[in-house]
Amino acid sequence: MTEPPPTPQSSRRLTLEDIDDLRAYERTRPEYRQRIVELKRRRRVPVGPMVTLVFENRDTVRFQIQEMARVEKMATDEQIQGELDVYNPLIPLAGELSATLFVELTNDDALREWLGKLVGIERAVELRIPGAQAGEFDVVPSVPEEAHEQALTREEVTSSVHYIRFALDPEQVERFAQGPVTLAVEHPAYREQTALPEEIRQELLLDLRS
Repeated sequence: MTEPPPTPQSSRRLTLEDIDDLRAYERTRPEYRQRIVELKRRRRVPVGPMVTLVFENRDTVRFQIQEMARVEKMATDEQIQGELDVYNPLIPLAGELSATLFVELTNDDALREWLGKLVGIERAVELRIPGAQAGEFDVVPSVPEEAHEQALTREEVTSSVHYIRFALDPEQVERFAQGPVTLAVEHPAYREQTALPEEIRQELLLDLRS
């Protein structure tokens, strides 16, 4: 029976064949890690003093899985497949952006205070892109990544890490390309915004248009 052609989602997803075994990964890790560090630099966006978003793609997710396999010394297909199942949903589809949101506080007391204040922050992030009419802008809200939301969402305290995505229609993608684009957090306890630098906006267009 002829296999159906891959969908955009399935063709972006990682498989066991994409993940190097531990010995092969150790041989290439220094150069590979440096490349991912540079890639993440172009995908890292601080929003105010406490929140940072790192926009994910297939390469950053593959690196995450390779590092997890290395640290945990995973040697079986079943172990690697478990990591693939967890992290593949973070790879964005065309017309989407996927990000890891970090609440970055190093002081334990501050973390306890702010993680209680920032409940719901995973739904309070937004992209502001030029609107259809001059002088207007569209708001594209964040949506928590479904597979991780239940584990990370609490009523009284939030997590310091969340996985979110933004879905843009084709017209919004083209207006994103024209810019300017602002990334904002509109939470009762935390209101901050930042304009996406040109380098980062162009990098994220690769995700939106792939």
